[in-house]
Amino acid sequence: MSVLIENIKELIQVEENPKLLVRGKEMAKIQTIKNAFLYIEDGIIAAFGEMAKLSKQEIITKKDDVRVINCIGKMVFPSFIDSHTHLVYPASREIEYIDKIKGLSYEEIARRGGGILNSAILMKDASEEKLVEDAMKRLDEIISYGTGAVEIKSGYGLTLESELKMLRVIKKLKKLSPLTIKSTFLGAHSVPLEYRGNQTKYVDIVINDMLPLVVEEELADYIDVFCDTGFFTVEDTERILKAGMEYGLRGKIHANELDYSAGIQAGVKYNALSVDHLEYTGDSEIEALLQSETMPTVLPGAAFFLGMKYAPVRKMIDAGLPIALASDFNPGSSPSGNMQLIVSMASILYKMLPEEAINATTINTAYAMGISDKLGSIALGKKANVFITTEIPTYEYLPYYYGTNKVETVILNGEVVETD
Repeated sequence: MSVLIENIKELIQVEENPKLLVRGKEMAKIQTIKNAFLYIEDGIIAAFGEMAKLSKQEIITKKDDVRVINCIGKMVFPSFIDSHTHLVYPASREIEYIDKIKGLSYEEIARRGGGILNSAILMKDASEEKLVEDAMKRLDEIISYGTGAVEIKSGYGLTLESELKMLRVIKKLKKLSPLTIKSTFLGAHSVPLEYRGNQTKYVDIVINDMLPLVVEEELADYIDVFCDTGFFTVEDTERILKAGMEYGLRGKIHANELDYSAGIQAGVKYNALSVDHLEYTGDSEIEALLQSETMPTVLPGAAFFLGMKYAPVRKMIDAGLPIALASDFNPGSSPSGNMQLIVSMASILYKMLPEEAINATTINTAYAMGISDKLGSIALGKKANVFITTEIPTYEYLPYYYGTNKVETVILNGEVVETD
């Protein structure tokens, strides 16, 4: 079936000459078309423009199964791209949330065997069937808020069996969900208790035992390491990234969330696709990123939920860097995959203009997933993942009117998706 969306109040993030990313001052610009149409054919964006230039009769006669959607008063956006999540997990962790309220830090909870290790214990006994069922509910939820592509990491396994289990679940989700999904192997998410004091041995296991089987079963698109204080060192990180490269897996790094860990520089050195979190980013980190093809990715939900300092996004943009924003959807530090909320946080917490926030959650975060040639903007030949808003006055209304769902209709792969 083809889809013709007509009388669009404003078509957002259109590109005549598609880019892979936008950076610096360019992030404050987006192109739109008022009183527009969008035509989708065979799951691909086939035409768009002003309503005055629409030859509706030509489209209807060309295809006899065209679904026409009237969008008077409504806008159309490219779907959000969420390039950093951990949404396959065995159970919520609200009790740890109470510990945080009482004053315990993220690091203190981790040292007590909580946090990631808590999820790893529960993951051991979780069935693949239950993990798939629960994850599908979360995927359906983020679809309803406008997400069209998502990266999902392992990392709540920390044993060979459990890490493979998680990655097999993600592989099943790719087949079951209409979302575009990328899978990332994060065996080095935390150091298991039995290897504390000898984490080099655990790194050996990640490289020599886990990684070959992950590659053999084609379970991952990328490889990741949590390079930060109390987790994995730069040396550990470089060993894992190098091993991943040898197997054809590009890096995506957790870096500089808790301190100046040199994780950003390690990511740049090994041409990581993205470095994520970045609360501790100074001049040397910015300079390294400016000389790279690595996307700086900020996770507002985690910094907000944990009460941490915020990444210096304005300084980074003013220096000429691109910025991507993702949800970090996970049970411990960011229990939400609502990218509309992330757009609002971008403006409220990081002083990003609405245009910058839109670029950071569409084209730039698509780059951080390695898919900006296919998704992240309205451009001819790109996959038709878009959403239609409720009646809203301006696109600036999206970050301004936070707390309600402003998505009315979701189209993924050119098909209207029914959402609750």
